Amino acid sequence: MHNGAIMASEVRHLVDRGSEYPLVRLTGALDAGTAQAMRAALLDVLAEQPEAVLVDASELILPAPDAVSVLRDVRQETADWPAAHLALCDTRGAAAWPGIGWPVWPGPREALADLGRPDPDHRLHLALEPALGAARRARELITEACARWDRPELAGPACIVVTELVNNVVVHARTPMVVLVATHGSGLSVAVRDHSGIVPTFTGGPVPPTAYGGRGMLLIDSVAERWGNLRLGEGKVVWALLPDSEDPESASM
Repeated sequence: MHNGAIMASEVRHLVDRGSEYPLVRLTGALDAGTAQAMRAALLDVLAEQPEAVLVDASELILPAPDAVSVLRDVRQETADWPAAHLALCDTRGAAAWPGIGWPVWPGPREALADLGRPDPDHRLHLALEPALGAARRARELITEACARWDRPELAGPACIVVTELVNNVVVHARTPMVVLVATHGSGLSVAVRDHSGIVPTFTGGPVPPTAYGGRGMLLIDSVAERWGNLRLGEGKVVWALLPDSEDPESASM
């Protein structure tokens, strides 16, 4: 399936979700006026948490340095988020994109050869309405995933995380949501995407009763290795990474 969009000014992006990894093809001229639109397009694809996102910029007119920085910013914004590998494809090579921090391949074929095939069996998602029973259905997904992936010790902590994230959407955001759960090494990542720009608050101290996510984020902080949120063009993703407590490498991170 392909879906395309024309950004402001002279940049177009075409997202191919029919390939093994989502492939974003960029054409036109990137400048300061279109950089943020391109950022929003890339984050929208990343929010689906594929194993990798390929960005083919071979037909993009090389931009000014300040516009190039948008790719560096996207990488930095998602550095702690266990979502996807970012792969830039450009026949001109890494020299055309100095300082962005992305790995660069000559083309999608070469990137696919190095990344290997994705494993869709280790990523599940569930669309939910902000209604009574949403958290229960999300817990059922988590329980099924942990059993399928032989991670029974993570079912309890992951259910705590998903309950708090889903209930925050039901009570505060009040928009449709998507729950995403995936393996991450020997651990597990849990995320909830909604269509509200309001992000949960966390101070580590006393929380007002009406605070968005305050007490819930305290609970998440107590069981997760790390967690955070990513603002999108429309809404956000709030995520948490749960380590395998029996894995010495995860426990020491």
